[in-house]
Amino acid sequence: MLKKLFGFDSSKSTIKTEIVAGVTTFLTMSYILAVNPNIFKELPGMPEGSVFTSTALAAIIGCLAMAFIGKLPFGLAPGMGLNAFFVYGVCIGMGYSWQFALTAVLIEGLAFIVLTLTNVREAIVNAIPLSLRNAIGAGIGLFIAFIGLSSAGVVVNNDATLVALGDITSGSALLALVGLLITGYMYMRNVPGAILIGILITMLIGIPMGVTEFKGLVSHPESIKPIFCQFEFDQIWSLDMLVVVFTFLFIDMFDTVGTLVGVCTKANMIDEKGNISRIKEAFMADAIATTAGAMLGTSTTTTYVESAAGVAQGGRSGLTAFAVAVCFAVALFFSPLFLSIPSAATAPALIIVGLLMIEPITKIPFDDFSESIPAFVCIIMMPLTYSISNGILLGMIAYILMNVVSGKFKKISITMYILAILFI
Repeated sequence: MLKKLFGFDSSKSTIKTEIVAGVTTFLTMSYILAVNPNIFKELPGMPEGSVFTSTALAAIIGCLAMAFIGKLPFGLAPGMGLNAFFVYGVCIGMGYSWQFALTAVLIEGLAFIVLTLTNVREAIVNAIPLSLRNAIGAGIGLFIAFIGLSSAGVVVNNDATLVALGDITSGSALLALVGLLITGYMYMRNVPGAILIGILITMLIGIPMGVTEFKGLVSHPESIKPIFCQFEFDQIWSLDMLVVVFTFLFIDMFDTVGTLVGVCTKANMIDEKGNISRIKEAFMADAIATTAGAMLGTSTTTTYVESAAGVAQGGRSGLTAFAVAVCFAVALFFSPLFLSIPSAATAPALIIVGLLMIEPITKIPFDDFSESIPAFVCIIMMPLTYSISNGILLGMIAYILMNVVSGKFKKISITMYILAILFI
């Protein structure tokens, strides 16, 4: 029965191992329950409690889809970077309502389903140069770390120099740096759930410092009625909607590809030709989770690279993903605890996740300037323009221009040219 439901193979793993792997994955990715409400509280009309509930429900649906459809040991939840683009890019940066952004996420999810069914996804993935794929992850890492530093007051606005160092000798900024040291130490010691434990310890330290306001431990999940199916369809044919949808789709697509390839490689789950079994089903689970998440009122749901922690514990089947879903269901009843966590306590998580996401920068060929210059443009423009989409658009356009002027236009595919024209 377990083999039929989850692809469980008793010759490669045990039920106990799969459950322990699921709990480990949950511990490493459950920081999203604290971070997501903290990010979305920037938007009027999106209550923290409702966002917490929708985040947990989206994660549950995503993990169940991965367990039963993908049959792979990966956890899903609203993605870091994608939530930042939702709030700081679309809503605050471009000035659109969160209902507009949710509509874009819904369209992206439906588009992802169609692309997965028609195999168009492979054509788009193959058209994007490898150097830019690696640059996108690194750029998002810098952007997320910058958000963490600024939300805690470590980096502040300065009219003369744009940014400056904040007051790190007291309050929120000091707490964030203490939390970073604690979380970093636990990472060095390979402590399972280092990010979540670091957040909780930092929150407790913040109580005597006057930064943390403890709101309780257990309660019934708050209603998602204020944000459930709140769509805005009157601008679905606008150019901005096209750009936003494509950016969500693009980031989600390569985030999932990178996670699946990277984690499966470490777990020896790739065949001799470099193919991942059931990758199409994994993408379908991702697409279903994103569509459901938009209805529930949260940003794009994606596969988490923190799943590597569970795989390292021996998780090999969808039973691991099922265990992650059960953990998120239990967490639903601890919303006061997660909502007591201040920005200063989540800032270390953002910085550490930023560090983890910047790793692909080592794979960029810096000695080939036709590859490295566009990649650098993509990376540096994300934090400096406070926009993931700006970095992607400028990086893609720079790639076309650099290779055309250097006479290397033959290595650029027709699809890439079409994408660049759309970006311009």
